[in-house]
Amino acid sequence: MSYSPDLLKGQKALVTGSSSGIGEAVARHLAQAGASVVINYHSEKDEAENIVSAITSDGGEAIAIGANVAQEDEVKAMFEQMFQHFGTIDILVNNAGIQKDAAFVDMTLDQWNLVLSINLTGQFLCAREAAKEFLRRGVKPDVSCAAGKIICISSVHEVIPWAGHVNYASSKGGIDMFMKSIAQELAPQKIRVNSIAPGAIKTSINTAAWSTPEAEAQLLKLIPYHRVGIPDDIGKAAVWLASDDSDYVHGATLFVDGGMTLYPGFAHGG
Repeated sequence: MSYSPDLLKGQKALVTGSSSGIGEAVARHLAQAGASVVINYHSEKDEAENIVSAITSDGGEAIAIGANVAQEDEVKAMFEQMFQHFGTIDILVNNAGIQKDAAFVDMTLDQWNLVLSINLTGQFLCAREAAKEFLRRGVKPDVSCAAGKIICISSVHEVIPWAGHVNYASSKGGIDMFMKSIAQELAPQKIRVNSIAPGAIKTSINTAAWSTPEAEAQLLKLIPYHRVGIPDDIGKAAVWLASDDSDYVHGATLFVDGGMTLYPGFAHGG
């Protein structure tokens, strides 16, 4: 995918959990569109540095910063390091997330707390720091129509219940209301807030669901468009939501799911 390098020229972006999968694709696409990007990682430092090298080799600008988004002190330190290097932030993509699956009655409090702390509290901590900087700096018309953009990576499971994944689905449902609430609050200050809700995307977190022909055939029964998504599908959507081309889009969830939220089981009969 090629973009005009002027699309996000001069903008500084932070993508949490971007050392692999969807986050990596989002970071690469933002860089291709001209943004300078922070590759945030938790434990995959080498992978993050490799992404930085790939972006800079392609003429872009990127740095890697390690931080656990569930830890307030680490989040604040990450933003300080970003500001020291890039001066500010224009785009935050709240992508970091994990799964710790279990049957509901077997789920431990640690499994519940870990998923909620990273998937939901992590988005709160990062969005709060970004919003503070957006408010401090205000709109720079030569950079963007908005004072800043926050993109929350959610999931189709913010609306589709998911037995056996109660902590994950609850965290994504929480992201939906979190996004809408801060969108309502921050709109008068020209801060745009939206979500992307991926459906089935081929990443390491769900390899078992698509890695064999048999598994993929079962998965495709849930996708009317009859294609499993790839991380680039989300990267392209993120560039659009981060750009002024979507300036009037606010408080919205963009489902990138091949129609999974159309409940395909009802296509015949029902």
